[in-house]
Amino acid sequence: MQSLRHASGGSGEARGARLSVSLSGTNLVRAADYNQRTVLQAIRLSGETTRLELARQTGLTAATIANITGRLIELGLVSLAGRYQGARGQPALRLTIDPDGAFAIGLNIDRDHVTMVTLDLAGEVRSRVSCEMAFALPEDVLAYVRDQLDGLIEAGGIQRERVLGVGVALPDELGAIALPHRPDRYDEWSQLNVAQLLGDVLPWPVLVDNDAAAAALGEAQCTGFENASFFYLLISAGLGGGPVIDGSYYRGATARSGEIGLMPDPTAQTQGALVQDTVSLSALTARLEAAGQPFAELEDLISTDPATLAVVDLWLGDATRTLIAPLVAVNCLINPGAVLIGGRLPLPLIERLSVSLNTALGQLMLPSLAQVAPATMAGDAPAIGAAVLPFLDQLLPSDAILIQAGRG
Repeated sequence: MQSLRHASGGSGEARGARLSVSLSGTNLVRAADYNQRTVLQAIRLSGETTRLELARQTGLTAATIANITGRLIELGLVSLAGRYQGARGQPALRLTIDPDGAFAIGLNIDRDHVTMVTLDLAGEVRSRVSCEMAFALPEDVLAYVRDQLDGLIEAGGIQRERVLGVGVALPDELGAIALPHRPDRYDEWSQLNVAQLLGDVLPWPVLVDNDAAAAALGEAQCTGFENASFFYLLISAGLGGGPVIDGSYYRGATARSGEIGLMPDPTAQTQGALVQDTVSLSALTARLEAAGQPFAELEDLISTDPATLAVVDLWLGDATRTLIAPLVAVNCLINPGAVLIGGRLPLPLIERLSVSLNTALGQLMLPSLAQVAPATMAGDAPAIGAAVLPFLDQLLPSDAILIQAGRG
């Protein structure tokens, strides 16, 4: 997966800066910032809590918790919800997140659609717009964002001055991978700086990440999913994957971890075939077109039409066969607590694919087997995950905070 990129710097510089700082340790400023982010996240995930409970959860002293929560209240990020009644002595103050304390915008650009959402500090989607656009060119995306932005903000009741930034999620090599009906100019995405493109219409910092990474981050940050370690499968126009280990997204040495869609598929009849040549919406669409059963909307994929059902059933069987070897590798090498399937595939088909994979994998003698299940966030997961990026950049804890060198 490509690394998180801020508009002001490249991933190579960030890795170099991170290495130099990791060798010299951290300082009190970064530690204080990290503690504040940790406390804010604990309040977010709890729904409602007290300073005493926060001290137990975080291991910080009561005085430190009092100082941090005081600052968070002053910043408008945390609210007082009264006091607990019935206990002896002074009743404890109830602390809760203020959803309107901060907002972010998420944009998902893919080969078949563009989606935008607004997200509040509590992790709730406040507004959403989406458009089916096959192979949208950069100017098409720019025009769509410009046209939809004001309405999106108004519909969500968003205060512009509290928007932290915009996260953008898109597939790696968006313009490079050959897919049916791809226009010649689509390779423009390969040379494009997306943050600079959008900077003309967005007055906030822009962060760009891989779509599967964003979806996995969103699942980890917004759903309260009980497994701290899981592998995310994103079925969209292509196929992406993302490993989350102990609550943090693992990017790998060259920031391309989880590229399950680009793994070779030795079960395919076509030489040199990749996993996403079978397991993707593009592959399913091509099969339906070849059978004379093109579909207008994604929900048409769960049609009761016998001809459509026959194509979809065959695809589900082939997708199961194609995914077995990659998921054996995932189970044996990563040992996740779960494998989650998200993306734009309709939920009934995700559920059927999950059952089929669990049945097939259960027949193998593996040292450990993670259950395959639908992700909590499905079709809009990359856009929602993209909206999490500004929160991680400025407010919430991430694995990079203590060893940041600062911004360029």
